[in-house]
Amino acid sequence: MKRVLFLFDVDGTLTLPRLPISQEMITCLTDLNNIENYDLGFVGGSDLPKQFEQIGETNMHLFMWKFAENGLVSYYKDELINKTSLIGELGEDNYQKLINVCLSVLSETIVPVKRGCFIELRNGMINISPIGRSCSQSEREQFFLWDETHKIREQIIEKIKKRVPDLNLNFSVGGQISIDIFPKGWDKTFCLKFLQESNYEKIYFFGDRTEPGGGDHEIYCDSRVSAFSVKNYIETITILNNIK
Repeated sequence: MKRVLFLFDVDGTLTLPRLPISQEMITCLTDLNNIENYDLGFVGGSDLPKQFEQIGETNMHLFMWKFAENGLVSYYKDELINKTSLIGELGEDNYQKLINVCLSVLSETIVPVKRGCFIELRNGMINISPIGRSCSQSEREQFFLWDETHKIREQIIEKIKKRVPDLNLNFSVGGQISIDIFPKGWDKTFCLKFLQESNYEKIYFFGDRTEPGGGDHEIYCDSRVSAFSVKNYIETITILNNIK
C-alpha cells in the first residue's frame, strides 16, 4: 500500500483564524490518521506555541510532522530536526536595517485602529501587523474585511521592498492581520526538503492563502505536492472525506 502524507496549513485551513480547532476537524483527522500508511503533518507561518494553542497539545500526537515558521523549526514525531535563525542568516546590521524600515513604514500607515505588538521576531522570520497583534478578535475580523477592500498590507509590502532591495527577502500576507517577512526560499516549500527521503508516493497539501502573495502560494504551486485551495476548515473536511 502506498504511503501518503496529508500536509496542512493551520490558520484558516485546520481552524478558523487564530481560534481553536473544532471537534469536527479533530474527528476527521483522527479517522484519517487511523488509516494504514496515511501520515499527517502541518506547516504554518506561526511559531510552535501559537500552533499548539490552536491545534491543542492533546491533539499533537495526530501529526507525524510539525513544521513551525514554514519549517524553519521542524519536528519529526517529537524530535527537533531543524532550527534555522533569521538573524543568523541576515546578520545583526541587516536585521536592524529591516526592523527600522518596518517601524518607519508602519508609523506612516493609517488603519481603522492600532493596538500593540506591531513587530514580532520569530526564529526564521519577522511578522509585522499594521493593526497590532494584541487586537481583539472582533477588531481582527473587522480589519480583515477592511483590508480586503483597501489592500493596505499589499501597499506596506511594496513600500518595504523599495527600501531594502538588497536584502533578498520574500513577503507574504499572513492570516487576517499580518505580513511575514523572510529570506527568499524560506516560504512553506522549505519544509519539503525534510520529506524527500520519506518515500511518500503522494503528498497532499491543503491551504487557504494560495493566491499570489499569500502564505500558501509557493507550496501550492510546487510540483512535489498535490494541492487543494480551501476557503475554511469545513471545505478541508469535505475534501478529506472524498479522498478517504
